[in-house]
Amino acid sequence: MKYRVNEIFRSLQGEGYWTGTSMVFLRLSGCNLECSFCDTAHESFTEMTVSEILEAVHRVGGPCRRVCITGGEPLLQLEESLIEALHACGYTLHVETNGTLSAPEGVDWITCSPKGIIKLSRADELKVVFTGRGAPEVFLKYPVPEGRRFLQPCDTGDSEKNAAILAATLNYISEHPCWRLSLQTHKLIGVR
Repeated sequence: MKYRVNEIFRSLQGEGYWTGTSMVFLRLSGCNLECSFCDTAHESFTEMTVSEILEAVHRVGGPCRRVCITGGEPLLQLEESLIEALHACGYTLHVETNGTLSAPEGVDWITCSPKGIIKLSRADELKVVFTGRGAPEVFLKYPVPEGRRFLQPCDTGDSEKNAAILAATLNYISEHPCWRLSLQTHKLIGVR
């Protein structure tokens, strides 16, 4: 099988529970949704085999042993053969998904950033992109361990709107302390 790979690079995880941790990002191409606030160009791709992916992850990752498979929506492509191959090389696997598809067995950490009906059987953290409106409480029924529910202010690209969304997010968390703040720290510090 060949995977449609958008890019492979090493950086710091900028969001959620693992913020600040060195990771190799394996971005797969394509998504099953068209979110108006999506800030990722994930449409282009190079077809790669599992062995080509392993070689690239090893080359860019160096000593880093965590791989975050993201997209677009990575669960459109992710299969157990890639999971098993990465595990066999000693990598811990993270997946960032919109939650609309089931995940294959073997993923070590699942970040669900819900954009619709959640079909995952489990998630290790919930990261809700918050626009300052709506009630993220609807996602409280989805079970994740305590302290792993994050509200992330939506980045609109407009600093004035972003400031208002951040203020609304901080206020919401103050009134609903089961949520934690997630900022896109990679953007704040100027890394990928």
